Amino acid sequence: MKRTCTLLTVIISMMLVMAAPAALAQEHLAAPRKPLPVVTVTLARTHFTTQVATTDESRAYGLMDRVTMPADSAMLFVFRHAEPRWFWMKNTKIPLDILFFDAQHNLVAMQLDALPCRADPCKVYPSGKPAQYVLELAAGTARRLGLHEGARLHVQGHYGDVQ
Repeated sequence: MKRTCTLLTVIISMMLVMAAPAALAQEHLAAPRKPLPVVTVTLARTHFTTQVATTDESRAYGLMDRVTMPADSAMLFVFRHAEPRWFWMKNTKIPLDILFFDAQHNLVAMQLDALPCRADPCKVYPSGKPAQYVLELAAGTARRLGLHEGARLHVQGHYGDVQ
């Protein structure tokens, strides 16, 4: 009996070791582990409940794999410094408006109706100007709000340190 248990333990251990690379790869594709901070942003007198991405991991994952985006929701990407930014829609399943803001929260560029990308190569959506904040909204929102360069983004709440 002892020999059978030992053999069974060895077999299970080997199976776990062989499965580890697949599990690690799957884990790498999963959503960020920590819940994202939530703040309220106001743009053109409209309030949005907004998740904030402040780490490389959360900024890279963004809105990937989400299948809906409520009209009153958004995602804000916060960077340490303003510089030209490029976003893409890899594994993003919903069309978005991508709005770029400078260090003073002024709108400096917009990429409207960015389409989901299902296969490489994915289109890149550049800011063309230095941006420190990037707000993603459901496609059509910027047009509906009549946004233009210079519009101010107001953030209410705390999202912690930017990494």
